[in-house]
Amino acid sequence: GLTWQWMYGCDILEDNSTRGVYQIAYNGRDFIALDMDTMTFTAADAAAQITKRKWEEDGTFAEQTQHYLANTCIEWLRKYVSYGQAVLGRT
Repeated sequence: GLTWQWMYGCDILEDNSTRGVYQIAYNGRDFIALDMDTMTFTAADAAAQITKRKWEEDGTFAEQTQHYLANTCIEWLRKYVSYGQAVLGRT
């Protein structure tokens, strides 16, 4: 069988800067990842090159993913951290 694994998310670092990650693997092996700094995809093998070319030809996938990770994801993370602090602060 084939197992696909998607890992994406965002972090708020101690200095209040943020970072996002978007990676796909299959059967425990790297497949493709988005470099958030350069907005380019890194393909791990020949099969992933096909996906990389398709997503780059589309032209919007990297931008949409980066926008989600840098904005929506961070907004929700801040909200949940705030909720958690409020709950933990209760006596």
